[in-house]
Amino acid sequence: MNQDTAYSTDHYLYRLIHEEQEASPFSRSMCTRFPPEPNGYLHIGSAYAIHTSYMLAKQYGGSFHLRFDDTNPLKEDIHYVHSIIEDMKWLGYDPDYIYYGSDYSEQIYQAAVTLIRKGKAYVCDLAPDEVAKYRGTLTEPGRNSPYRSRTIQENLELFTNMRQGVFPTASKVLRAKIDMSSPNMNLRDPVLYRIIHAAHYRTKDNWCIYPMYDFAHPIQDAIEGITYSLCSLEFKDHRPLYEWVLRELEVPEPPRQREFGRLNLTGVVTSKRYLRQLVEERLVEGWDDPRLPTIRGLRRRGYTSESIRAFIEEIGSIRTESTANISLLDHYARQDLQDRTSGIMAVLHPLKVVITNYPEDKVEWLQLENNPHNEQLGQRDVPFSRTIYIERDDFLEQPPSQFHRLRPNGEVRLKGAYFIRCDEVIKDPATDEITELRCTYDPVTKSGTGFTGRKVKGTIHWVSAAHAVEAVVHLYENLLLDESVPKDNDIIWTDRICPDSHTRISNVMLEPWAAQALTEQRFQFIRHGYFAREQGREGTHLEFHRIVPLKDSWVKK
Repeated sequence: MNQDTAYSTDHYLYRLIHEEQEASPFSRSMCTRFPPEPNGYLHIGSAYAIHTSYMLAKQYGGSFHLRFDDTNPLKEDIHYVHSIIEDMKWLGYDPDYIYYGSDYSEQIYQAAVTLIRKGKAYVCDLAPDEVAKYRGTLTEPGRNSPYRSRTIQENLELFTNMRQGVFPTASKVLRAKIDMSSPNMNLRDPVLYRIIHAAHYRTKDNWCIYPMYDFAHPIQDAIEGITYSLCSLEFKDHRPLYEWVLRELEVPEPPRQREFGRLNLTGVVTSKRYLRQLVEERLVEGWDDPRLPTIRGLRRRGYTSESIRAFIEEIGSIRTESTANISLLDHYARQDLQDRTSGIMAVLHPLKVVITNYPEDKVEWLQLENNPHNEQLGQRDVPFSRTIYIERDDFLEQPPSQFHRLRPNGEVRLKGAYFIRCDEVIKDPATDEITELRCTYDPVTKSGTGFTGRKVKGTIHWVSAAHAVEAVVHLYENLLLDESVPKDNDIIWTDRICPDSHTRISNVMLEPWAAQALTEQRFQFIRHGYFAREQGREGTHLEFHRIVPLKDSWVKK
């Protein structure tokens, strides 16, 4: 084991493997893998699986493989390959080697031929619905296929013709010959190969037969020298088939499959099938919608890779299917962003304030610290002028007693600037809406001068109107109304999606420093939360996504 990385006794799976290695070690180095099918995007549940295999390999000083399970030409695409590689590297799980299951096509085919020659596989002509019917149920044994007794020579000829494209799609399959009465349904003569006449994104038209995952997977693991094949708990019942394939092919020192619990999140859809439905039904913007738990969506919203990894590490080892609260991820996002982001004043719902006793042509440049938790982030210059914007919610004409912001004839501090007092409220006579406040400031109350003459209970943020930079801001809540993870087969998503899960606010006013923001750069919008600039938008209008809000004392009250 690599002494630079401490062995995690809290992780039951790692503890199990440690004990197995002590009792029956491999003669080769530790080697694990993550085998995604390139038919969609990674999500946070995928990140948990990647982390589990990656960290095991690194703890033992071994290697970690990324292998694309690309044996279904109907669903896979090179675009997904590129996105998976990019997302894994962004997360910090850079694979030592990248492989493709389709590159092993000939070796997997020859393995199937070996099973036929041993009398352990046969070509079956049953239609898919007939195969299911013959398989039986959990309480009733299956029945042998009428084609199970074909001779070895006949099966070899038929399988050769399947490869050569003689038969149409889905007309025949190759099945393992195991036990139709087994209590494990996966051992009731499972399908090993099927016919699909479709071009593959890598092998083009070289093949028209493709292996099933349960057959290809153990062979691919053996070829690559995988020691531990780690997978989620739903594959536990598939382990006997995994071991049967390796045993019948007489693989020396075969890989070992071990399982861990599946991770779900409250109010978050992690099923690839459900995510696809949301995207295809256009109920979200796409796979990178910031409300989705895809790595693309989390990154676009502004979560850091460090916060995602800290969240996964906190969850630790789970033995069964488990649901974690999404607020834990938000907690680690705040923890990570607190020290690394610069603060900035942003007025989401501007209300104009004219400081009537401040000179019209005067501009002061005030120095504000960027982050009180991190002096290395330095200071910035913020302009102050006669006309400013404040948050509309920071003024009430008839406030409750515990309201410590601006009110008629009340006084409040402008962050980093002066005390102001509200003298007059201007309204639109047609709508009675407040359009402007007229205030006066007290020059002796400037921040940093040591003024102690009187106290005010409230401090609010602001932006100079003449220098403000306009932006669009996106706020997010949980996508689903119900925090429980849906398990229905036919889900009416329009009944489940929160109508307020995405709020777009235009005409947001930011201090001018925000104009320098780079793509994906993160800030703390003072009193509003942590925000990230939209990806790939330099040189165009400013657009920000809220990653997580701050805890607000007034909202609590």
